[in-house]
Amino acid sequence: MDSTKTPQNDTHYDEHDIEVLEGLDPVRIRPGMYIGSTDTKGLHHILKEIIDNSVDEALAGFANQVVITIKDKGTAVVSDNGRGIPVGIKKEYGVSALELVMTKLHAGGKFGGKGYKVTGGLHGVGASVSNALSSECRVEIRQNGKLYYQEYRKGKVQSPVKEDLFENSKFTKENLASEERGTSTYIKADPEIFETLEWDYKNIRQQVRVFAFLTSRLRFKLIDERSGTIESFYFEGGVKSFVEAFNRGKDPVHEIPFYIHKEDAGIDVEVALQYTDSYVVNEFSFANNIRTPEGGSHLTGFRSALTRSVNDYAKKHDLLKNSDEKLSGDDTREGLTVAVSVKVPSARLQFEGQTKSKLGTAEARTAVENITKDALDEFLEEHPKDAEAIAGKCFLAARARKAARAARDAIIRKGALEGAGLPGKLADCRTKDPSRAELFIVEGDSAGGSAKQARDSEFQAILPLFGKVLNTERARLDQIVKSEKFKYLIQAIGTGISDLFDIKKARYHRIIIMADADVDGSHIRTLYLTFMYRHMQELVKAGMLYAAVPPLYKASWGKNKKYLLEEDDLEKFESEMKKERKPYTIGRFKGIGEMNYGELWETTMDPKKRTLKLITIEDIEEANNTFEMLMGKEVAPRKHFIQANAAYAELDLQA
Repeated sequence: MDSTKTPQNDTHYDEHDIEVLEGLDPVRIRPGMYIGSTDTKGLHHILKEIIDNSVDEALAGFANQVVITIKDKGTAVVSDNGRGIPVGIKKEYGVSALELVMTKLHAGGKFGGKGYKVTGGLHGVGASVSNALSSECRVEIRQNGKLYYQEYRKGKVQSPVKEDLFENSKFTKENLASEERGTSTYIKADPEIFETLEWDYKNIRQQVRVFAFLTSRLRFKLIDERSGTIESFYFEGGVKSFVEAFNRGKDPVHEIPFYIHKEDAGIDVEVALQYTDSYVVNEFSFANNIRTPEGGSHLTGFRSALTRSVNDYAKKHDLLKNSDEKLSGDDTREGLTVAVSVKVPSARLQFEGQTKSKLGTAEARTAVENITKDALDEFLEEHPKDAEAIAGKCFLAARARKAARAARDAIIRKGALEGAGLPGKLADCRTKDPSRAELFIVEGDSAGGSAKQARDSEFQAILPLFGKVLNTERARLDQIVKSEKFKYLIQAIGTGISDLFDIKKARYHRIIIMADADVDGSHIRTLYLTFMYRHMQELVKAGMLYAAVPPLYKASWGKNKKYLLEEDDLEKFESEMKKERKPYTIGRFKGIGEMNYGELWETTMDPKKRTLKLITIEDIEEANNTFEMLMGKEVAPRKHFIQANAAYAELDLQA
């Protein structure tokens, strides 16, 4: 189009068309900019913002109890026994400090460092955003023997701050952290904003539990009025309790976890670690109680201190074969569970990117490294048996890593892990654009044959792998690399594995596990999920891993047909047909290989009709525990899980 031409349907445009959004209007118009989304994640985000404020009050040393009450239809109450949000009039604005906090973006006591030395909130938008996205909100403040309150509707103030008697509170005693002092906030999520108003108790519980670990001696009470559930969380041990809880049920290499809590240059550092006999590294890092899944300066400082300390100990006690031998960082972290938590003064707190997923404060590295190195050196000297066990674990990891590297390099030399030697069973797609390409991992040659016929070869690739694969939860890397099925899979995906993994080399941006809709299929899918989670986790985090959902049944009546994904769908269909008194037949698919290619395309592979489940990691602690419980070597936790959930199992009694 010639840019000099006048566009069609040209309209008048001048200063009168410019609008200024006042107060909290921007939040309601573009909620995703402030809470990420308006689905269940966004719903829980507005609650977390209120909880964060109470935790910040505890970090400042003014609160030791938080009560969270979950009610129906997106309503909740958060109460603490802190100082209470100030209610005095802010002269520059002519309204109370409470009203500013609840109705103005970038207003709060966290900017100058006077109200809060340490806080996770940097921008002062938390409470005001939660208020803006609530159809109703009420804040009660208890200070100096008086009760103050203010109410809001969709972020709009209903009246100035009012004073009342304690007994006229809108909250019950059970909902309050204290009847004498503190802040209590009621929110009711706006159904005009959110796609769902259903609280996920499990999600909230996990978040509260982590807060309790990270803020020692802060007691949380969580009430779910919908079910009558009441739980309390209180840990005196800080992140040491976190590590002990995470490793419960595992075999520790040393019984006594390492723990240090100290301050350096104004930065509070807390570190706990314990090795287990597993091959998995579990690193958890936090900055001002905010989880930093991408690590950052504090985790870098810890890793450096750990590697130096273990190597120094090994050298000092003549554990090295020669003076040139040295343990790598990977060697010293195999089987390690560690939690690193720092509290950085707000004025010095820096995150990389908008998501706060990586700490950027340079001083945090120095503080963590110095404190951890000195304390760990002392720990190893004072606990010689533990030190010997830790060093032995690290040297065993080093030998296994060398063996895996040798096996991998030998395979690479043969072209088996590089694109030059794609597996013969792979039916690749024509497109070279990874963002369009899909890889179906199909169990069995029969199913693979149907899938190859059914697929759209322009963008769908098929890799048939017959039989159950190695359980990678119980295998070292050298065993995995030598496994023929995983060798084919690694080769097809193209990212490499271990220290050679590079997500940019992924040949497909949708990797789909397609297994039968039965018990064996579920087991096979779990084995692949275990491998992907443990060794290609970045693919999962990037949203590239899916599970196909083939139907269990095919219903036919007259010239009509309908595919039914699960038992509930069958029951619903049969109920509807009985009411309509129509004769029908039900056919059950025993497996994907039993479908003809037309049925497989129509039900499982056609992007316009299929159902795919995106595999995500909502909670890394829970994910780790689940994989270790289901796939690990310990039988007792798995037996307990089966006993506890046997009543929910759907038995497949058909031949």
